[in-house]
Parts: sequence; C-alpha cells; structure tokens
Amino acid sequence: MRVVICGAGQVGFGIAEQLAAEENDVSVIDTSPVLVQAIRDTLDVRGLVGHGAHPDVLVQAGIDQADMIIAVTLYDEVNMIACQVAHSLFNVPTKIARIRSQAYLQPHRADLFSSEHLPIDVIISPEVEVGEMVLRRLAAPGASDFVRFANGEVVVIGIDAEDNCPVVDTPLTQLTELFPDLKAVVVGIFRDGRLFVPRSSDAMLVGDRVYVVCESSQVRRTLGIFGHEEPEAHRVVIAGGGNIGLYVARSLEARGSRAKIKIIEVSRERAMSIADQLRRTVVLHGSSLDQEILREADIQDADALVALTNDDQVNILTCVMAKRLGCRSNMALLNNRSYPALAGTLGIDATVNPRGVTISKILQHVRRGRIRGVHTIENGLAEVIEGEALETSPLVGKPLRDLDLPDGIRIGAIYRGDQVLIPDGSTLILPKDRVIIFVTADRVRQVEQMFRVSLEFF
Repeated sequence: MRVVICGAGQVGFGIAEQLAAEENDVSVIDTSPVLVQAIRDTLDVRGLVGHGAHPDVLVQAGIDQADMIIAVTLYDEVNMIACQVAHSLFNVPTKIARIRSQAYLQPHRADLFSSEHLPIDVIISPEVEVGEMVLRRLAAPGASDFVRFANGEVVVIGIDAEDNCPVVDTPLTQLTELFPDLKAVVVGIFRDGRLFVPRSSDAMLVGDRVYVVCESSQVRRTLGIFGHEEPEAHRVVIAGGGNIGLYVARSLEARGSRAKIKIIEVSRERAMSIADQLRRTVVLHGSSLDQEILREADIQDADALVALTNDDQVNILTCVMAKRLGCRSNMALLNNRSYPALAGTLGIDATVNPRGVTISKILQHVRRGRIRGVHTIENGLAEVIEGEALETSPLVGKPLRDLDLPDGIRIGAIYRGDQVLIPDGSTLILPKDRVIIFVTADRVRQVEQMFRVSLEFF
C-alpha cells in the first residue's frame, strides 16, 4: 500500500512507524526540517520538507499513485485542504484527516465532509476519542485498558494482577473449570516487557498485565475475579480544563451521572469560559500542583483524580500528590510513550495515551479486509482486531481446533446476530460473524488475510 502522511508529529510518526514496519510504501511531509530529518534517520520512509496541502509537494511525495492520504498536521484547515487536493487533483481513494476543532464537528454540520463538499472519508477527533477512553475508565475502575467492540457488546480489558489477585498461579484451564459460566477469555499477558498469547497450561503471575475479552455484562464480575472490586467513581476531580477535560465534564453531566465533578484550571480566562459552559461542575482557578488548591477541591474525599493537562510532568506529579493527600484512585494523560511503563511504580493507577488512541482509530481504516475495529496494545506490541468473516475466509466452516492458528493469534469472542459467543475448540465461525481477535504485531498480516475478499468469491 502507498500512503502519504501529512504531519511528522507524534501521531504522524507513530503511523509511519507502524506502516513502515509492515513494509508499506510511506512518504511523510512536514514543514519542520528537524521532524523530517528525525523521521528519515529513524524509519524506512521518505521524508519531505514542505506544506502538506501544496499540490507540488504532494506530487513529490507520490500522491498521484497513493492509495491513501492521512493528514494529521497540527492545523485542521491544512488537513482538510490536503484531503481536498488529494481528491480533486489526484483521485486518491481513501482520505483521513485529524480534525480537532469541535466547531467543524457539530451534528447539524455533518454533511460538511461529504463527497459533494469536503470529501474526507474518515474524521479523527483526538479530543473526543481520548475523552471517551477516560469516561470508559471511570466507569470501570480497576481496568488499565478498556475498549468496546461489536456494537459495545464485547469488551477488551487490561487488568493488573496484584498481590491480592486470587487467580494468580492458576493455570488458565482451571479458570474455565472454576468459572464455567463466565463469558470471558484471557487472550494476552504482558510480563517483564514481553507480550505473548498464553497457552491453556500457562498461569498468571503477580505483576502481569492480563488482557481479557468478555461480554460487556461480565466486566464487573471479571474485574472482581481478578481482585479489582473498586466501586465506580462518583466524586471526580479533573486537573486541566482544556478540550478533553471539558469534554469529560460535559459528558458526565449530559449522561445524568451522579458524579460530583470539580475542574482545576490554571488559566483564569479558560476557567471562566468553561464555568459558563457547565451546569453542575465546580471550576477552580489555580494550579493542580498547589496542595491548597487540591484540598479546596476536596481531593482527600475524591474517588478519582484525572490529570488531563498538556504537560506530562504536571499530570504525573498531580496524580502522585493527589494519592498522598488521600484520593482513592488516579489517571494520567501521558503523551510520552516511555512514561506509562514507569507510571505503576509512581502510584499511578491508569494512563491514557492520546497518540495510541488516535493511531488505533486510523489503523481501523488502514487494515486490509473487512475490519470493523482496531485497538493497539502496549505501544504496538499487539492489536485487538474486529473483522467480519466472509464466505471465502479460511476461518469459516471448521471447528476452531482444526484451524491450526499460529502462535500469537487468539480468538476472544464471536458476535453473531445479537449474541456474544465465547469460543471453544468445537466452535464454528459462520459467514457474517464478527470475530474479535488478539494478535501480536508480527502476525497482523495473517489476520488481515483472514478477512480479505478472495478472487474466488467473484
């Protein structure tokens, strides 16, 4: 696949890294010579210094033969124009743009990005994606990762196995015997920097991060089995009143949540602005690194602190201080991909990486075949993929025990009609089933092939 990426920032770099590793033909455009040089030095891609919306620069990048353009510069308008130029002048089949301003994304303006106006196939809104991730984590405390698939009926959760986890040192086969009616399956384990798909004889150890696929109604029970029975957060303090913080507070209010919300915002002007936009949220002007401000927010009685400022260090220190002042749990927004590995040692319960969330959303449309959803795990070491099985798929028509799936691939759930099936060796996959698969990075291509339309189909 030939892909042109406009923007060599964190998201652009991450997408280029992922696609280059899969041997795609990738060109990256950015106005910053420093960023372009860094991407040239690090990745096997072409880097061009220039304006991503200028036709001559796009031609140098190979836009006339590209299958896809991904516009993820810092500027919405550049991203939109780049897609328009790619469509109007070069007839590029797939156009993806990151649009951050909510002014463009209002429901009553939904036709703005139609083929007759601004022909963009996929809109990525990082603030919305990250905000929704934060809301899911607040609803399921104890989960280090939480993603929905199959119209929300299937959930993939990451769970840290701690000292009080009652099922450590228990072979997975025994878990099935202990909880025969539990609609959940362990699909991956992250241990000592290595992620693998466990065999039935493997057991979980203290310190593991365990990835489980389960029916949405079984999330609470699954977390409880792993020793996480934290109640849902009702008293929430948000550090940072930017777009994400405002989105989270506004969503909690709109959903009729019983949550009592307080926001700490360092900018007086921004604090006044968001106070006018919220009905039940208390907005405090000050720094979240000020202990007096945290006490004014009643941090000692809070169920959760969510640090959502633009500064990773501020988010980390705010979480640490909140815990020491008595806050029950915390969550930090971290852009630096190396920080989440240190978060646990600092007493941070959960992290959200905007780059990872955005990349997952884009990969859903990059993946070949009938792919309905993608979520990256542990900085790209693995993915959870939801694909639709076609009549010609090698998955269809055989018991799972006869498929001889290679190491690194585990089918976690099947969504058929409106039912969630947790598969065993005798399960048959039927055409039009939606299959949720956990796959290590080196096996992604094989999973793509399972959901591609065969020539024989025609």
